[in-house]
Order: sequence, then C-alpha cells, then structure tokens
Amino acid sequence: MTFHPDSFPPPRDETDADLPSKSQRKREMQALQDLGAQLAALSSEQLKKMGLPETLAAALGDAQRFAGKHEALRRQMQYVGKLMRAVDPEPIRARLDALRGVAVSEIARQHRLERLRDDLLADEKTIEAIVRDFPHTNIQHLRTLRRNAIKERAQQKPPRAYRELFRLLRELDDEGKD
Repeated sequence: MTFHPDSFPPPRDETDADLPSKSQRKREMQALQDLGAQLAALSSEQLKKMGLPETLAAALGDAQRFAGKHEALRRQMQYVGKLMRAVDPEPIRARLDALRGVAVSEIARQHRLERLRDDLLADEKTIEAIVRDFPHTNIQHLRTLRRNAIKERAQQKPPRAYRELFRLLRELDDEGKD
C-alpha cells in the first residue's frame, strides 16, 4: 500500500506552535458555556450582584425564561457562551465561588462566626468581646437575640433567633471590613 504525499497534513511551523489546538479552543468555549450555565442557574438578585455586562445579564435572563424549552435554551446558552468570550471569566468565577461559599476564606469566615455565636450562647461574657471588636453593636438587641435563641433551644422550637443571631454577627463582620 502506498500513500500519496498530498494526503498528509502540511507540517506545522514555529508560528503554529503558539496557537492553541482546535480541541483546546473547543474545551475553552465549553468551559465558558458551562460557566454561563452556572450563572443562568442563579436567581435574578444573585445575578445583579455579579456585576456582569448588560448584554450578558440580559442573555442570562432570557436563558432563565427559556427553562422549559429545550432547543431555545440550548441556542441561548450557545449565545451566552459567545458573549462570555468577550469578558474575563476569572473575576466571575471568583464571585460565583464566593456567592456559593466555596472560597476557602468565605468558609473560614463562616466557621469563625458560627463559633462566635456558639460561644455567645454558652457564655454572656462573649458580648464584651463582640462589643470590643464591633463598637457599633446594639448590645440590647444582641442580648435579646441571645436570650431568645437559648429559650428556643430549651423549648425545642425552630431556631429563628439562632439564625438571626448569625445574620447579625455576619452584618457586624461585614461592617468591620469597610
């Protein structure tokens, strides 16, 4: 069996070595489309917090509307992938990770605040440390939430004040960052 020399692809020169292969470009485009799908799964409020360009945000809103229509959604997600090529995906990924609580620092912060809440419920003197770290704390409100959370736990009621206490500590921590 003999091969004709024209049946082989032309040799690659040095300038081609810098360009990504077709397969690599396809993987990158699929990754952008997957990121777009993750964004489309967010609520409209979460999307607003992402700080996306207007055209991309509008396309994602349309994709959310097409949720039950398979072919329309597929085409819209391809369009979202195309729009994603024009933006830097890394800040979007970082915001998405922080939003989901995936970022290591965000997880560590959440655990720290949970420990602070548990310490507060175990010992009232923890209020002094909270006031020292967060001087704008409404001490009376903090004590009321603590008392209600302890009462809820004792009566085996849903942990409404317990959760509210965590939200308050998170807000105080957010204010402390500014």
